[in-house]
Amino acid sequence: MSGTASSIVLGFLLSTAYGTLFHVLIGGPARRLILYLIAAWLGFAIGHFLGDILLIDWFRLGPLNLLSASVGSWIALFASWWLAGRAN
Repeated sequence: MSGTASSIVLGFLLSTAYGTLFHVLIGGPARRLILYLIAAWLGFAIGHFLGDILLIDWFRLGPLNLLSASVGSWIALFASWWLAGRAN
């Protein structure tokens, strides 16, 4: 498996864990779990690419920007929680 493919798998697993952990901590119906997973995936990808653009190299694992991707994922999770809470 190449370095890029393993980074994609690691990013997918980490962002899935972030979304699941957020749902366990915050709670809510099952449809919120789906929302949190999608938000975590998108935030992780956006954070990773912003880290590449802004040349953030802290906690880099191969081609994956772990710090910026994780921060992006958590920002997206809190934003989706706030926006979904306002919809109810």
